[in-house]
Parts: sequence; structure tokens; C-alpha cells
Amino acid sequence: MRNWKTVMGIMFLLLMLTLVACNSDSASEDDSDNTSSEENTNEEAEDDSGAEESEEPYAFTIMANLHTPEVPNEKVLEKIEEATNTDIEIQWVPDNNYEDRLNTAFATNSLPEAVFLKNQATFIQFRDAMEDEQFWEVGQYLDQFENLSKLKSNVLDNTRVNGNLYTLYQGRPLSRQGLIYRKDWADNLGLEAPTTTDEFMEMARAFTEDDPDGNGEDDTFGVTDRSDLIYGAFKTVSSWFGTPNNWGEKDGQLLPEFMFDEYKQTMDFFREMHENGYINQDFPVTSKPDQQEFFKNGTAGMYVGSMGDVGSLNNDAVAINPDVEFDVHNNIKGPDGEFGIWAIPGYGSLMMFPKSAVETEEDLMKILGFIDQLMTPEVMNYAYWGIEGEHYEVQEDRALPTDDQSLFDREVKPYQALEIGEPETNGRYEGYFDYEVKAKSEELFKDNENYLIEDPTVPLYSETYVNDGAILQEGITDATYQYILGQIDEAGFDAAIEKWKNEGGDAIIEEFNASN
Repeated sequence: MRNWKTVMGIMFLLLMLTLVACNSDSASEDDSDNTSSEENTNEEAEDDSGAEESEEPYAFTIMANLHTPEVPNEKVLEKIEEATNTDIEIQWVPDNNYEDRLNTAFATNSLPEAVFLKNQATFIQFRDAMEDEQFWEVGQYLDQFENLSKLKSNVLDNTRVNGNLYTLYQGRPLSRQGLIYRKDWADNLGLEAPTTTDEFMEMARAFTEDDPDGNGEDDTFGVTDRSDLIYGAFKTVSSWFGTPNNWGEKDGQLLPEFMFDEYKQTMDFFREMHENGYINQDFPVTSKPDQQEFFKNGTAGMYVGSMGDVGSLNNDAVAINPDVEFDVHNNIKGPDGEFGIWAIPGYGSLMMFPKSAVETEEDLMKILGFIDQLMTPEVMNYAYWGIEGEHYEVQEDRALPTDDQSLFDREVKPYQALEIGEPETNGRYEGYFDYEVKAKSEELFKDNENYLIEDPTVPLYSETYVNDGAILQEGITDATYQYILGQIDEAGFDAAIEKWKNEGGDAIIEEFNASN
């Protein structure tokens, strides 16, 4: 019995040893699996860490002009950064101080990676620095990017320096110019929109002499104008007469517009309107607000300038007279039976990239890559319109901004300064307008592009023009006004041209033709 118990005890011990060994092997295998799993996890974490490191947001700085009283919050900027995987610092500079700040930063070699040139005048000012290759030439890279390659070639050509491209443009309609007029007055007098300069003169006469508002009083006149021969009425009417845009070709030579007969015909046209009281008598010293006030308060019935102004003009006018009715019109033919309209170069601001801040081609390509992403509908709509449902709604595939103008100005409007290209090239929404006449003006901007008169000197260079052109032009401007007001005759105007030529004009003519 005792032997049986002994045998059973030995067998029990062997069984326990076997179970312990199995558990030990199993635990060892589990530890091995855990170790292997941990090693894999660590390797994956290292891989993820490496991937994250390679996809770090690219950080750079942009200097841009601020058109609102306050710097915007970064709600919209965060959307742009998220969509483009960038970390952007924007140096906002108030618009009225921008050129001084830009020049100071350039002089002290402290420009950021991307800077905006405010306008064509600033572009001309930096032309020498571009020729000295202080900024990156970007034309050679555009074809490598899907959206940058869509930029309009004619506008790009207007910003070339000796055939090279140093800037990217912010698009503008090539011509907004046309006529805004009191349609209710025209209807009262049985007049249609003028299609010729003669019909324009007749409307100006009728709005002055035929009591268009029907109140029985002599209290209206035709055209309201201001002290601006370019963005006022003169240059647009001059286009209808066939005058070149700033410069034109005569006998194989480039000459300034005021040396063409069509310019003098335009002066005669304005002189007739002034003599007959069809235009405000003091227009050479009238400000834009005063010019617009004549139109809004029902004193004048014709406004020549940007047709897009009709929206704000109407808003103020209906507050004074709810029955006011405006319309816009562009196609007015001159004595030769043709319609033409002067064009701007097609850009507002221009972005360029200083080599002092962007040190390598690799960095330049990253910034260009950001701009290429910016020029997608999703990102550009953030920059231009804000966040859908908060800053704008989509109606008929167009953007209708919020009624809360202060919110839009505070959170969105400043970022519109970042736009590169235009709706045709960056795909952003165009604006939706409840006011049909405003919507019509936008369509007429596009129609104007079929009749453009380009300035042939935009891509050319004249050192004398850069240094003295503005001062010399003052003499021509003064003589133009004096002729219209009857203070000088044609001989007096010709004398002003001779003075312009003798004091530097001949050099400008020679230099522009040499660079043509």
C-alpha cells in the first residue's frame, strides 16, 4: 500500500513538473511575441515620426498691404494653412504706409520671403533691382505647376522685364470703364442708351435742358465729372474717339496720346459740353465724393467711369429717392464708327520673391507650390470669401457675402490681398448681386475685353519717364484743362507739347522707341 502511494506521489510530481514546464514555454513564447510586437510598434512609430517630420508645415512670411482699419483674426488664415500644409506669418502693413515700409525693408535687406508690389508705379520703381537679379526669375518654373501655368499670358507679358518674369500678378478686369446713367430720366424723355458720341452729347443736352426729372425747374445737368483725366470721364470718352492708350504708333514711331488728333477731338468735345453747361463747370477741381454726390442726389444724370460703381451709387441714391433707376452701358462708337476702350495692364498688386530671403531654389519651389495650391477653388474661396455658411452663401454658383459687413471686413476682406490670378484662372466664385444692374456691369467688363486699346509701352522702359514723367505730365494735364475751359486755344496747347518735348519728352520718346 505504501509502495502504491509512493508511486502515485512520484507520478503527481512528474505531472506538476510537466505543467510548469509547459506554462514556462508558453510564457516564453508570449514574451517573445510581445517583444516582437513592441519592436514592430516602435519601428512603425519611428516610421510615422519620420513621415511626420518630412511633412512638417512649410513656414514663411508674406508682406501684404492692409485695406481695413484692423488686422484680421486668423480664422481664415488657419483654413488656408490647413489646406496647404503651411505655417504663414503675414506682415500686415496699412495701405497708406505700404510703399514707405517696402522701401525701408528693401534698403535694410530685411524683406520677407514673399512681398507684394502695390501697383504698376511700384513695379517700375523696382525694375532696376529685378534686372540686377535681386529677385527670383519665376517664369521658367510656371509650367511645372498646374494652376500657375494657367495665368494669362498677355497679363504676364505686361509684367516682364527684358523678357523675364519676376512677379506673379493679382488679376483685375482689363477695363471696367463705361457709362452709368439715369434710366428713369431717359425713359421720361424717350431716350435710349447712347450708341455714338453724338447720341451721348444729345443725352447730356437733354438731361440739362429738357427737365428730365419733370419738376418744372432748371436744376439738372448732364455729366458729372471730377479732377482726374484718367479715371474720370476724359480718358474713357477719349477712347471712344479712338485716342491711343497713353502711347500709340504714328508713322512707325511711338508717340504720347496727346500728340494725336483724336486727343484734341476729345478736348473739343469736352469744351462744347462745358460751354453749354452740360457738365459741372468746376469739374477740374471737383473731388470724387462731390462728383458722385451730384449723381446720387439727382442733380446730374450721367456718370462716366467704372461701371462697377453703380452698386454703391444706387444704394445711396435710393435712400434719397426710392424711385431712382440707373442703368449701365459700354458700347459707344466714335466718329469713325468704331468702339474702343482703354485697358489697364490687367493686374493690381504683384508678388515677388527676394533672393535675400529665399536663399535656395528648393525654398522657392515650396513657396510656388503654396501659391499653386492657393490658386485652387477651395483655397482661393477661403481667401476671397471666407468660410461658407459663416461669411458667405452660394447662390447660382456665385458667392453672396454676409449682410454683416463689419464681420466680413474684420475676418475676410484683408485676405483678398493674397489673391493670385483671377476667377478664370484660380476658379474662385465670382460675386452674386441682387441688384441686376450691378450684375450687368460685371458682364460688360467682360464684353469690354473684345474692344481693348492696350498701352504699348507697358513692357517698355524709359529712365527719363521713370524719373521725370510725372512732373512733365502735369504740364499736359494743366494745358488740357485750360483748353477745355477756353483759357487757351490750339496754339497754346501745341506750345505745352513743345515745352514737354524740350524738358525731357523727346528723351522719353527716344527711350521708349529704343526699347520697343
